[in-house]
Amino acid sequence: MRCPLCGSLDDKVIESRTMANGESIRRRRECNECHYRFTSYERIEEKPFMVIKRDDRREPFDRDKLSRGIEHALEKRPVATSFIDQLVTEIEDEAYAKGKVSREIATSELGEIVLKRLNDVDKVAYIRFASVYKHFNNLEEFITEVKKVGGDSN
Repeated sequence: MRCPLCGSLDDKVIESRTMANGESIRRRRECNECHYRFTSYERIEEKPFMVIKRDDRREPFDRDKLSRGIEHALEKRPVATSFIDQLVTEIEDEAYAKGKVSREIATSELGEIVLKRLNDVDKVAYIRFASVYKHFNNLEEFITEVKKVGGDSN
């Protein structure tokens, strides 16, 4: 660590403390040249969780974007806002678990997680989300999806 006073790279650590629930470490240092004492902080630099788009581009996972899509699908449906937040958190957790090793997940996998959860919550929301996510090319594809969901109902 470079001394902020004299610029020397020769220092010693006097004290170390864990900060912010183990997220960082605070170190008190002393320069061996000029004996100036200073503080440094260390933090783990995590690779961001990425989403692999259909065209193979990668972009950082955006919880707000996921939340907006789910809120839009559940718009005017009898589902509490607090439940939507919980649903988004559960989907996010499942996505992180599936992409734990590579720190990334394909949009197709993420979309399937969302569809599975929405199918359990609200069939209309499922169809709304599926109509955007699956890019139906014609009415027959849409009707097939509606029939598939309709067959699961009580």
